[in-house]
Amino acid sequence: MSQRAGLAYRRVLAHYLNLIIPASADLLELGCGNRDLLHMLHARSKVGADVSEEQAAAARKNCPEAVLHCADDCQGPPAGRFDVIVIADTLNHCSDAQALLERARCHAKPQTRLVVTTFNTLWRPALSLLSAAGLLAKRQNLNWLSAADVQNLAELSGWEIIKSESRILIPIPIPVISDLLNRYVAPFVPFLCLANIQVARAAPDKAAAPSVSIIIPARNEAGNIPAALARIPDFAPKIEYIFIEGHSTDDTWAAIKKLKAAHPEKNIQIARQAGRGKGDAVRLGFSMATGDVLMILDADLTMPPEDLPKFYQAVAAGRCEFANGCRLIYPMEDGAMQFLNLCANKLFGILFSWMLGQKLKDTLCGTKVLSRENYEAIAGNRSYFGDFDPFGDFDLLFGADKLNLKIRDIPVRYRERTYGSTNISRFRHGILLFRMVAFAAKKLKFV
Repeated sequence: MSQRAGLAYRRVLAHYLNLIIPASADLLELGCGNRDLLHMLHARSKVGADVSEEQAAAARKNCPEAVLHCADDCQGPPAGRFDVIVIADTLNHCSDAQALLERARCHAKPQTRLVVTTFNTLWRPALSLLSAAGLLAKRQNLNWLSAADVQNLAELSGWEIIKSESRILIPIPIPVISDLLNRYVAPFVPFLCLANIQVARAAPDKAAAPSVSIIIPARNEAGNIPAALARIPDFAPKIEYIFIEGHSTDDTWAAIKKLKAAHPEKNIQIARQAGRGKGDAVRLGFSMATGDVLMILDADLTMPPEDLPKFYQAVAAGRCEFANGCRLIYPMEDGAMQFLNLCANKLFGILFSWMLGQKLKDTLCGTKVLSRENYEAIAGNRSYFGDFDPFGDFDLLFGADKLNLKIRDIPVRYRERTYGSTNISRFRHGILLFRMVAFAAKKLKFV
């Protein structure tokens, strides 16, 4: 691009990258060019690397707060490991995209996130015409990589793509119009946007078997309490069971106390919540937990406790960082879910996949599993969305997305309730859920 157009584009790109990159991160940009993008990114510390001495001279002027290294595309400094590694449009220009991604892998920690941006191949004719007209700088041998190409190269290089989205419908500044189209129209026509933005994590190594805390929120579930404990398999070296009772009108609390007294050989913790709602109960249980992995199991047992090992294995083996139960793949028992609820769940799955840039089929299954470390990070970042979710499902999913965690659906066979009745009001709570989706869209998509 011309210098002016390129700077305008990078300003818009920096806006979206800053929504992904934590301000507390140690950041490395590979292929930083003259460093004007690096200067616009928010981070605790910044390091840049590029092959051009001429660009390096410009970089020292444009971004004096960063450390600069001149190196070959795929070898040489910098040394060290970083929280976030950015490769912004460099794959379109470098001689060996896979080798550059492999170099980035050498600078990754277990929690590192790689952010890669590339040009949408649909823009190739338009950029060629602008270049021929002299409005854009000519570049030789430009690599045109689709999002699927980048995903393939990333996986070959030891990365796993977490999410992918497209941004920037208008890359040049047009007062009012550019901001309006980029913020409110671009999310609905991603195939027309210029920049493909993909976030990846380093493919995990196998870790030791972690301990587990299972949080079981229970309201009016007295008849399910004994089975909730009896049906959970022994699938981890250490399992902690945390029952949280929530203002029941039956004898759920008495059943929980009786269960604890009857099983002194089990590590059972119990408490009664002061607040209201499942979300409050889950947060209380998580605050009491001592395990490395945190699980939620609804006391209605419609999600079979026998399936918990699947969630544990997915997180413990590093196949995902947030295991989300999915009831919409296997056939479910008659009466397990009413037709309108099924339609709403499918719709929420479509909306969430669009908002998060990760495929999700079921957002409201009560069973969700993540590490203690990642939950504490979500809780620490909760002010971004606020305490808006009485159920806890959206709070965790949106929080996980904001931290760029890898979310994966775990299929389960949904069962009909055998005791009591649902605590969910289909229409009243359904309206509340849609309001929460609209609120989160403003924070995640229309920004």
